[in-house]
Parts: sequence; structure tokens; C-alpha cells
Amino acid sequence: MTNPLHDALFAPHEGRPTPFLYLQGGGTISHDTFLQEAARMANALGALGVGPGDRVAVHVQKSPQALMLYAACIRAGAVFLPLNTAYTPRELEYFIADSGAALLVCDPGEADVLREIAQDIRVETLGPDGAGSFRDLASGQGAAFAPVPRADNDLAALLYTSGTTGRSKGAMLTQKNLLSNAEALVAAWRFTSDDVLLHALPIFHSHGLFVATNVMLLAGGAMIFLPKFDPDTVLARLPDATTMMGVPTFYTRLLDDPRFGSGSAAHMRLFISGSAPLLAETHRQFEARTGHRILERYGMTETSMNTSNPYDGERRAGTVGFALPGIEVKVCDPDTGADLPQGEIGVLWVRGPNVFEGYWNMPEKTREELREDGFFITGDLARIDADGYVHIVGRGKDLIISGGFNVYPKEIELFLDTLPGVKESAVIGAPHPDLGESVIAVLVPEAGATLDPAALEAAAKRELAGFKRPRHIALLDALPRNTMGKVQKNQLRDRFAKTFQPR
Repeated sequence: MTNPLHDALFAPHEGRPTPFLYLQGGGTISHDTFLQEAARMANALGALGVGPGDRVAVHVQKSPQALMLYAACIRAGAVFLPLNTAYTPRELEYFIADSGAALLVCDPGEADVLREIAQDIRVETLGPDGAGSFRDLASGQGAAFAPVPRADNDLAALLYTSGTTGRSKGAMLTQKNLLSNAEALVAAWRFTSDDVLLHALPIFHSHGLFVATNVMLLAGGAMIFLPKFDPDTVLARLPDATTMMGVPTFYTRLLDDPRFGSGSAAHMRLFISGSAPLLAETHRQFEARTGHRILERYGMTETSMNTSNPYDGERRAGTVGFALPGIEVKVCDPDTGADLPQGEIGVLWVRGPNVFEGYWNMPEKTREELREDGFFITGDLARIDADGYVHIVGRGKDLIISGGFNVYPKEIELFLDTLPGVKESAVIGAPHPDLGESVIAVLVPEAGATLDPAALEAAAKRELAGFKRPRHIALLDALPRNTMGKVQKNQLRDRFAKTFQPR
């Protein structure tokens, strides 16, 4: 038996002195050095009693050593469990207990607090500079480690969903899930060993860890490995890159910088965006400024990537393209599960080798969302147009039912975003005594712009059916977002929940 992920992602690079990570401070880590350090960490995991299938919870800042720990877990057959660096100790307590982690690796500054929480498991440290008790243990280990045999369906990672609508769910991702997706993306996006990816994403999330890192390992290229997105640093390092993956905020912040222009991107092969919807206006502005059309794609924690706009052909703003090779998508009635005709809005279902095994310790939730025929019910509202492009309309939980009519927030947001002075918008529903729910529009003005609610209401009256029109317009300096740039509509719903209630 082999170890599929190790054999495909890591083994081909053993002994290769080729650059793998270009660091912010100017240093470089070769493929071979990276793998030797990962082997030492795999030996350290064994010394701590971590065996195949054991969960290793990781709550650390982004660093080359944190990425080496991921490689070490793959080699040792352990299940990698990255945790959002924004989580508080109270939140971490749930993930540690629910996963049954055998080891927690955390930042040195939080070790004492987390040892109190995780009393029954071993706690080691790894700081943003790569130093800590785990690194100390690993440095005394040998640089040879025979990969632990794993099957295609053995778990490789456990990723928890954001939990905005309830208890966070642990998505069980197998060797096959991760490897098949990396293979599909390398082919779809034409990555080769000549590519250098500008990597400013976090690595506790599927985007920065599995999409960016696994793709570059499989292709044999290198990464400019930045701790976070900083416009000055990105602009300085962009000339050394050929590709970039980012969330929409990365691209809007670049566009806000007058130094960013066609010269900054003339040498680039590809810009990719995901993790949150990219505004059509951002598409247009980016193309006008640089000549590049951003490639937008769509994925989930449970599936990694499902669809992508084409590398060759029209990258259509407001869509997430077509299903990746080997993956099926369809739009179904949210109540009956029946297939819907082309163009109608329903819930998107996905099937393919990328689809996860189910939710950790949640068999009932798994049965609800993962069908016996392999289709996963994403919960995302979507439609497929006449040309086959997939349009994500919103989350099922975001659907507003006002006076018996279905209101799709994305449709209204697309309209609002075109109005003069509007930088971005979020549309939510709030309880209404007569209609059940009614529409609230939360708007962020462009820099220096003043928005007149009366004028906005007049524009909505001209362009939108009565049941779709916002009955309340709120202005904010910024929309609440998570670390991956997704608008946190649950926070907006909480904030404006009593807007229409009798005083």
C-alpha cells in the first residue's frame, strides 16, 4: 500500500535543491530542505505517540514550519486539523474536544491557557518565527522517515466549517479528495514547474492550504510565501511571480493603490479569486487597469474546488464557470430534490472524487446533506445559464421569503452595486409583522461619496418589483467579514433583527 498524497506531492521533490518557498525576509527554502524538516517533524510526531489516523490540531500563525507540519502529518498518516487563528480559547475548546485530537500545536503565547482547556492531550508550541517546543523536539530527530501506508479513502484532514448557522461541523477529507482536486486544478489552470505563486493567503483554510499549496507541490513550482496580504509587500514581490491566488479583498485593495497598474501585472500569467463572490465591477476595473481577466472559481470546505471559469475562453463576471473535469453539478428543487430546468434557481448539488466522506461525529447531518448516490447538497442557491455557466445566487439560509415571494439577495445586491456612490452591498431579511420577512439593504459608500437613502429608494422603485425592494436602507463604513473575506450576514441579521418590530 502507498501513501497517495505523499507519493504525488512530496516524494518527487526529495533530493531536489530547487526553490520551493521564497520568504518575506529574502531567504529561500528548497524542496529538499523542506522535506527533510518535514521528516524530522514526522519523527517528532511519532515520539509524541501520534499514530496513523490520530488528529493533530494546529492553531499557529502562518510560517514555513507550519506548512512543514502539514507535510509531516501526511507522511506520518496523521489527520491534519488546522484551526482559524482568530478563534478564541473558548471556541478552540469545542474543536479540540469534538475532534478527539491526540496533539495540539499552538502559539507559545497561548500555551498556558490552552493546556488548561486541553488537559487530556499533549500541547506543543510553534511560533510565527518557527520556534517552539515542537520545533525543538523535531530538531533532534533524524531526517529520514518512511511514509506510513494510507489508502485512498483514509482521512488526510479534518476541516471545520465556519459554524455561522449553528455548531461547527468537521468535514472529513480523504487522501483521494485532496489529490483528485489538485490534479484537476493543475490541469484546468495550466500550472507547471515554471510557475511562481504569490501566496498571501492563510493556511488554516482550504484555499491557502489545499488549493494553493497542493497545486504548487503537484506542479513542482515555487511560492512567494508571505505571512499575510500587505499591499506594499505584494506590489514589491509581484514582479517575481507568475500567478496569484486571492480573495476579492486582495484585488480591491490592489485597485485602491495608484501604484498598481498594467506594468505591475504585465508579466503575470494568471490571477485567481475565490472564497467569496467577486463583484462584477471589480472584474471590469481589474481588466481595465491591467488587461487581465480574473479567473473566478467556486468551492467549499466539504469539496475543495467544484467549478471554474475557463483558462481559455470567456471568464464571465458574476459566474463561477463550469464543473471541473470529473465533477458533476446540478440544480435541484430545495423541497423535493427534483432536477430543475436550465435557468431556474434551486440548490446546487455536487458529485465527484472531491466530495468529502461526511461530517465528523455527525451521522444524521451527513445523511441529510450527502446522498447515497454521492451527491452533496451544498446549500448554495444557484442557476445554470443557457451557456452552461454556474451562477451562485446565495446561500439557502440567506433566502428571504417576503409575503410568500422568494427574494434572492444576490439579485438585489447586483442592482445596488451598480448605483452611483455604492462601493458594495449586502441584502438580508428581517422579521416583519405582516410579511413574515422583509428586505434590508446594507450599503457601503465609495470613498468620498455621500449616499442619499431617498434617491436609493427611488431607484429601487423604478427597477425592482415591490416585494424585492428594500424597506430599510442602512449605511455602514464596512461590511463584517471573516478572515477569508466572506460577508458575515449572520452578524447583520442579528444587528437589524428588530428593524420592523413594533416599538
